[in-house]
This record gives sequence, C-alpha cells and structure tokens, in this order.
Amino acid sequence: RPAPDRTAVLIYTSGTTGNPKGVLLSHGNFTSNVLAATKLFPELDSRARTLCILPWAHSYGQTAELYTVSHLGGSMGFAGDVATLAGDMAQVAPTFLIAVPRVFNKIYDGLWAKMNAAGGLARFVFQMGLNSARQKREKAAAGRRAPWAALKYGLADKIVFSKIRQRFGGRLRAALTASAMMNLDVSRFFADIGIPVYDCYGLTETSPAVTMNCPTASRPGSVGRPIDQVRVEIDTSVGTGSADEGEIIVYGPNVMQGYHNRPRETREIMTADGGLRTGDQGRLDADGFLFITGRIKEQYKLQNGKYVFPSTLEEEIRMVPWVENAFVYGEGRPFNICLIVPAFERLIPWARQRHMSTRSEDLVASPAVRDLIAGAIENHLRDKFRGYEIPRAYILAEENFSVESGTLTQTLKLKRRKVFERYGPQIEAVYA
Repeated sequence: RPAPDRTAVLIYTSGTTGNPKGVLLSHGNFTSNVLAATKLFPELDSRARTLCILPWAHSYGQTAELYTVSHLGGSMGFAGDVATLAGDMAQVAPTFLIAVPRVFNKIYDGLWAKMNAAGGLARFVFQMGLNSARQKREKAAAGRRAPWAALKYGLADKIVFSKIRQRFGGRLRAALTASAMMNLDVSRFFADIGIPVYDCYGLTETSPAVTMNCPTASRPGSVGRPIDQVRVEIDTSVGTGSADEGEIIVYGPNVMQGYHNRPRETREIMTADGGLRTGDQGRLDADGFLFITGRIKEQYKLQNGKYVFPSTLEEEIRMVPWVENAFVYGEGRPFNICLIVPAFERLIPWARQRHMSTRSEDLVASPAVRDLIAGAIENHLRDKFRGYEIPRAYILAEENFSVESGTLTQTLKLKRRKVFERYGPQIEAVYA
C-alpha cells in the first residue's frame, strides 16, 4: 500500500495561457478529493453509472469519474464523440454526468432548435412548463406557494419534459460541471426539466476539486462552498482592486506536491504557509459560496486602462445561436476584437432563404453574415457587460477550434496563444 504522500500521477496542465507544466499529485491528494465529493453526494452508490465524455488523462475526468465511480463500485460507459452523444446517452442510460458547460450548451441549443422547428402544441407546452417552473422558483424564494404554476408544470413534465429525460436514457438524476462557469439561464433550464447541474471549481494543481455545489447546498451563479478539509482565502491585493474580490488561494490536502523539475515555478505559485495561488479572481459571500469573477492569468488591459476578462465574454458570446465558437482579443489595444466561428448548421438555411451562397468560405466573407452575427452578439451582451468590453470588430473563421489543431485543450478550453498565432495577422490587419 503506498503512503498518502507518495506520488501517484504526473498530469500536465492544459497550457491555456503558457507552456504545460507537470503536476505531481499524490495518493493522498486524490483520495481526499474523492472522499470529500462523495460526502456531498451521498445518494451516489454502487448503482451510479456515468457516460465518460472527458479524458481520464485530465484531473477532472480522472478524479471525478474514474476514481470516484470506482470507489463507489459503480459503472462507466464510454462516449464515442459529440456527434454520437445522443445515441450513447440512450444506450448507456447514465444516472450521473460529469461534463463541461460546452456539452450542456450544445444540448440546450439543440432542444430549443427542435422545439422551435416543431412549433404548435409541443412548443406551447414546453414554454408553458418553463414559465411555470420560473414562477414556482420565484414564489418559493419569497416563501410562497404557487399551486396553479405547479399544476401547469406537472402537465408539461408529463407531456414534454419526461420525454426529454428519456432521451438521456431515462435515469439521469443530476450532473456536475466545471472548467468554466455555467450560463445561469442554461443551468436553470436543466433544473427546470428535472436534471439539476451543479457547478464546481478546481485546477489540476488541486487534484482538482476546490469548491462544489451539491443538492443540499447550491447557489446559482456560484461554484459552491469549499469541499471537506479545504479552505479558501481571497487575496484582495491581487486583481482589479475591488474591495471584496481578489486572487483565490487554496489550502488543504488537495494541493499538489509541486511541478515536476520546476522548483522556481513551484515557489511562485505556493505561499509561505502552504497555500496555492490559483491565478483566478473571485469573492466569497456571507455563506461561504465562491463566485468566480475572472481569470487573472488571462485578464488584460485595454489602452484606456480598463481590465477585460476575455473568457467571461467568450462564454456569453457562445450562447448566441449563430455562434459556434469565439475568441476575444484586445490587450493594450483601443478596443476588443472578436474572432467568431459561425454555427454553419443554422447559417446555411438562413443563407438559402436569401438565395445566397451556402459555401462556408463565402459565408465567412459575407458582410451581411458578419452584420447579422455582430448585431446578435451586441444585443446579447448589451445589458451584461460594459461598453468598452463589447467587441467593436469581428472576424469570421471557417475552421472551428479543436483539440487536433492545438487550439483547444482536452477539456475544450481555448489555448489563447495558439489561437492568436494562427489568426494574429488577420487581427492585426483589423487594428491597422
């Protein structure tokens, strides 16, 4: 039996903002994470089954799925790829899902597209169910009951929502998501159709879980409270200078042993008293829930001195139906530029109706398409971001970001440097 402090695995970071570093994680690191997670989800037992979407070479899939489900004595099925996800769900019939927001965003977009295409009674009942769920939620928050809304919701659940759950295999009870913040509207949507999705937060360097929402303690918009034996502090001297926000520092048995053969980088990230500087900005509310407000390691200043957190913008932009992917850039520049990969499956029917060319190379070169997408993005961002944050110029790209091209990590995060290397000349041309 290995001792808790013996190195178990060397996992390389995804390299979103720099060169990957080998993270040394011990048996104690992993087991502390697994035991803490199962405390928060006591309903998970040997009957638990997941559909493996994430790679086990990454700490999130490795700990949350491989080790946790093995510890429970549960079972795991393997997904083929995104294209086969629907069929895989039906075949494996998972009870719990470990994924990233991009997966849920895709499902959300797909369900709305099907309902809008179907129209008629199905769409009416679907919308009625979501409206009644919102009314129930608002009344409950005010300590009041909503019997009429509950009745309408029950009808919608029987006619529509139960059929949606059946497409997930019929046994899915909940899901866990990390890697980026879940969009609040998408999160509420899944809760309303009977599949709550719980946001959590972590890093490779913390094995990975730091905080986690769960059925008994969940706050929408947050990434949960610190897990068992883990403590979070906020260093307000680092970040954008807000009184209650700063760099998130993590203490606990989940903190790595260090970076492989990189003593200088290890010293830079560790505090004198054993804390780990995450490079992420956040705040804690009065009840101990953590809210991520930006990525310090990704933030930049515009020419006017204002801070921008590009990943937060990108997550919102990806919620626009015409957008498949997005990359925001503007470091030291007068304004932000957004590189867009259009959602061609939606764009092609739109172009066909207008007797336009449906070839992807023609669509990305079309001023009409650019104006359509830019207008939709600006409308979507207007009440959520400050004016200087909203991009003022757009570039359309034909090829999507991918793991194979080196522009995405295994957990579908942007490798910012790689994207800029590929599209830098086009971005520079716009500024020029």
